[in-house]
Amino acid sequence: MRSWSLTTTCAAETWALGEALGALVTEPLIIGLRGDLGTGKTCLTQGLARGLGVPEEEPVTSPSYTLMNQYTGRLELHHFDLYRLNGPEDLVDLGFDDYLQGAGVVVVEWAERAPVLETEGLSIRLAHAGEEERRIDFAAEGRVAEALLARLAEVLTTERGGG
Repeated sequence: MRSWSLTTTCAAETWALGEALGALVTEPLIIGLRGDLGTGKTCLTQGLARGLGVPEEEPVTSPSYTLMNQYTGRLELHHFDLYRLNGPEDLVDLGFDDYLQGAGVVVVEWAERAPVLETEGLSIRLAHAGEEERRIDFAAEGRVAEALLARLAEVLTTERGGG
């Protein structure tokens, strides 16, 4: 397992982090997002969608009531929000396991509500670190996620003048 952390100072930086991540994704991937309300999970996903090539004219919104939104980019993006999940039967009704085995990128907000997510992929925890700042902790499990996280850390460290 590989881990890495950074702090963003505003929503625009969190969005840009997501965009940088999305630009680096080249293979199917599961991304579990964890964090309290208002920590930037949807903001990060919006940037990720743009990095994956989802057109700017297509709004990327949190699927709080529908549980899943789908977007087309270089890879399909399946965006789940499990905040209002009633129980495991909701996941079965959505065919959640099929998406996890699919060829696209699966982003799951409130990933702690889906115990089946104990799998290879990228886990991202967002936390308030000040009024606008967010501490973002990454943990990667598996070859694809570990290589992606190493590349993201390299790219962002260089951009921020640390490399």
